[in-house]
Amino acid sequence: MKNILIVDGAMNATFSVFQATDEEYAILFPNGEEIEVIEDVIDRVGEAVADEIFASVWERPILKREVQGIHATLIYDEPSRRDYLPTSRREVD
Repeated sequence: MKNILIVDGAMNATFSVFQATDEEYAILFPNGEEIEVIEDVIDRVGEAVADEIFASVWERPILKREVQGIHATLIYDEPSRRDYLPTSRREVD
């Protein structure tokens, strides 16, 4: 399982963490990506696939105090942020 931090543009956002299976994670964050904007995910995989994945992911919240690391960040409601996001893949020696 991989932990995904959800960054929501709402004023009352809790920045929750949810778990995705390795297969779901690979679809949401391909090629080693660690940060995505939801609109880009939907454009890439299609709304039906995204809905199916998130129907499962939303059922797996994890308390922040129990998280053993964040594997990726998914940004909602802020598509303009993509212009300011750093490259998410990096080489590790």
